[in-house]
Amino acid sequence: MKIEEIWDLCISEAKISYNQGDVPIGAVLVKDNEILASAHNTREIEHNILGHAEINVILQASERLKRWNLSDCSIYVTLKPCSMCYEVIKQSRIANVYYLLDKLDYKKEFSKTKFVKFYENDENEHEQMYHKLLKSFFQQKR
Repeated sequence: MKIEEIWDLCISEAKISYNQGDVPIGAVLVKDNEILASAHNTREIEHNILGHAEINVILQASERLKRWNLSDCSIYVTLKPCSMCYEVIKQSRIANVYYLLDKLDYKKEFSKTKFVKFYENDENEHEQMYHKLLKSFFQQKR
């Protein structure tokens, strides 16, 4: 697979998004020089906040490989991933991320969401119950 073919496919996927009225972003996931999946943004058309090209392509590749760990894969994307996609890519263990453009100055991310730990002390019954549950889960898995 030639690198030009990968980028051509990324651009083709971005054009699909554009024609559907979505942010024109395309992504391709590659393993062992083979294209596993390609995708584009679908957030607006599907009314789904998770409909980013990077997440769509990761879901397709995971389904194809029957696993979530994509540590032997690389992702190619037309625009530098947003913070949500960045975290999904990290959680997927993808080895390399290649992108064409940084975000435009007027397209910077912003958030007014506040994250607040609900209970401030460690004596809370719900917090303790959940801590035990989480600890038990990881002890069994590891």
